Order: sequence, then C-alpha cells, then structure tokens
Amino acid sequence: MAAPAPTDRKFLGRLSLPERQYLTDALRTETVGGVLLLVAAVAALVWANTLSGSYEAVSDFHIGPAALGLDLSIQHWAADGLLAVFFFVAGIELKRELVAGELRDPRAAALPVIAALCGMAAPALVYVLVNTVGNGSMDGWAVPTATDIAFALAVLAVIGTSLPSALRAFLLTLAVVDDLFAILIIAIFFTSDLNFAALGGAFAGLLLFWLLLRKEVRGWYVYVPLALVIWGLMYNSGVHATIAGVAMGLMLRCTTREGEKHSPGEHIEHLVRPLSAGLAVPLFALFSAGVSISGGAIRDVFTQPVTLGVVLGLVVGKAVGIFGGTWLAARFTRAELNPDLTWPDVFAVATLAGIGFTVSLLIDELAFAGDEALTDEVKAAVLIGSLVAAVLASVLLKLRVRRYQALVSAEERDDDQDGIPDIYEEHDPAYHLRMAEIYEKKAAEHRQRAQLAGAPRDGADRPA
Repeated sequence: MAAPAPTDRKFLGRLSLPERQYLTDALRTETVGGVLLLVAAVAALVWANTLSGSYEAVSDFHIGPAALGLDLSIQHWAADGLLAVFFFVAGIELKRELVAGELRDPRAAALPVIAALCGMAAPALVYVLVNTVGNGSMDGWAVPTATDIAFALAVLAVIGTSLPSALRAFLLTLAVVDDLFAILIIAIFFTSDLNFAALGGAFAGLLLFWLLLRKEVRGWYVYVPLALVIWGLMYNSGVHATIAGVAMGLMLRCTTREGEKHSPGEHIEHLVRPLSAGLAVPLFALFSAGVSISGGAIRDVFTQPVTLGVVLGLVVGKAVGIFGGTWLAARFTRAELNPDLTWPDVFAVATLAGIGFTVSLLIDELAFAGDEALTDEVKAAVLIGSLVAAVLASVLLKLRVRRYQALVSAEERDDDQDGIPDIYEEHDPAYHLRMAEIYEKKAAEHRQRAQLAGAPRDGADRPA
C-alpha cells in the first residue's frame, strides 16, 4: 500500500492529485472557450465598426413570446438567457469548491477569499475616488470588480505561458469567489421593482428542482423544461434572471458517494461547461462588445471620470487589491509562500485578474440601463482596461516563463508511465521499485549496445 505523501500547508503549495486533475480538465475547456471569447470580441468590434447598421439591427431584433413577458432583443437574450448557463456552471464550481475544493477548509480558504474580496473592494474604491474627484456617476462602481477567468486563460494561451498548477488554482479560486460576490452585487443592487407573484413561482420551481434532486430523479427531459420555467419566472420577477442559474447550480450534489467516480454536479458541469464556454459566453460577447472605437472615443475613455475609473479600477485596483490582500493575509496568518514561487509571481497573477470582460460588460448594461451612449463608453473602457491588464500581465509572466516551464515540466513528468505524475509518488515505495526496474532494463540495454559496438567484456582486454 502506498505511503501517503505529507500534506503541503504552504500558500500556493502543491495541489492534491484529484484537485489537480479536476483543475486541468476544467481549465482546458475554459482556455478553449477563452480563445473563442477573444475571437467573438474581435468579431463584434470589426462588425460594429464596419457595418454598424447591420450590427445594431441584429442586436435590437426582438424575438420571443410577448404574452409571457419574454419579447426580448437578441442582445437581451444573450445577456439574460445565455449568461444564465454561464452562471449555472459558476454555481456548480462554487458548490464544489465549498464542499470538495480549495474552500472546504476555512483555514486554507481564508487567504484566497481575502485576496478576492480585496480584489473587488480596491477597484470599486478606485472608481469611487476618481468619480468623486471628477464629479462623475457613482452608478458604475461595480463594473471593474469582476475577473474573467476564460479571457485570462486565453491570454495565457496566446502568449504561450503555462502557469504551475498552484498559480492556476489560485487564479481559479479568485475567479470563483469573484463570481459569488458579483452574483450578490447583481441580486442586491440591480434588482428592479419586484413582481412577488412571479418571484414566488420561481421559488416554488426551485423548491421542486431541489426535491427532485433529493429524490434522485433522473432525466434531462425533467430538469431542462423545469429550468426554463424557473428562468422565465425569475426574469419576470424583477430579479436578474441569471440568479436562477446560480441557484440551480448550487443545489447539485458535488460530493461523491461509494462507487461513484464523479459526483452528479461534476458530471453535469462536464456536460454543460462546453456549452457555456464555447457558445453562451462567446455569443454574449458578440452582441455586447460591439462598440465604436475611434481616436476620439479612446481619448474620451481616459478623460471622462466614469470610463477612467473603470480602466484604473481594472488595471490598478485589481492588481493592488489582490496582491495587497494576499500579502496581508499571508503575514497575519503566518502562511509561508511556496519556495518554488515568489511574490512577483503573485503580483503577475493579480495583474492578470484585471481582465474583467464578461461580468463587467453585464454589470455595465445593468448599471447604465437607459443611457445607451454611456453604456457604450463604459464598454470601451472595459475593453481597454482588460487589454492593458492583459499586456502588463503578459510582460510580467514572460519574465518568469522559463521558471514556469521548469515547474510545469516537473509537475507533468511521468517516467514510470503509470498515468500519475512522479511528483505525487515520491513517497510511494512501489514507485521507486518500478523506477529501479526501468533503470536496470535501460542499463542492461546499454551494456548490450556497448558490446555490439566493440567494447571489451568485463575483465577482458582492459587497459592496465
């Protein structure tokens, strides 16, 4: 029986093998989705700046049953409908992190949670300060608080940098906590006049959803129609419809039982994540990121308090907030940083978290609803702020790329070819016996080759 490896208690220490495997699978899909997101954003900008009339016509085209209060524009369907799928996956991620992931242990969770909270508070504070000085609108304080994990991973893919699993896990945990508080912000600050009848119906639907899960009723044909009804009722209640997706995601069981390889939540997430990352979020970007970009528009981004607050919030607030919160939490909890990494690595990841695309665009549309011109200006600010954060993070990460490559290579090395990275088996006697056998076979093979090449046999014809 394999001897258990010692638990690594260091901050940004080695992940457990199951956590590493889950992280690898999840981020692989997010990376592909992030590249599609980048393509969709570029396509939206090209479309809006070359054929603006057709872009606006398609975005504003209404479709849906008016009798059910769902006669919505294409852009509205993307923001309220497709993003519900994104937030459903976010709900499952959050539930899994709370019961089986990095957030299940309050002591281990304290540091990334504090870092994420500081990473949301600091951008909001930067925005408020800029708009207080410049007499701007305070309505957009929440816009720069979000982190887009898919966009961040796409940037890593584009620049060809693979982060060690500990840094990737830290970034993912930040994004999960970030999503949680973004959900709360949307639910609390961007809820319109409530329709209590529809809200009661949505809660009744959620209760039925929960009971069916508890009874272990199976079949997509049961849950998908029910989810659509819950979503429609939530939309008509005045609460943002994406909250329905989060609520249903949180209800799924994310712990395994005897005989189960994966929990129901992980199984459903595996099925739905490609739909979210590959379709829902890119389509949202296509119909939300299309803003007119000109020299004057770019100049206005850096001269108007609202847009400048968003840019500085994403670029400065995120980096300072996450890094400062992490450093303070580590100091007061006496957590030691993994010796393979340095504080500049944490700052680089904090800068990368300044990419706040998807949720920032959504909050922008909610915060400045009714003011189309300001909404578009803030969209441009989100795009520019995310781009600046991406460029700065790319430079910082490239400075350490050789170190990251060495760490990733060590994490992935599997010399005994048993499907488990060697770094997780270094305390297993059976691993060392397998390696000894492998090296003995290699030694025998090389002796045979040496003899064929004309080398003297042992004890024969050796020089004195």
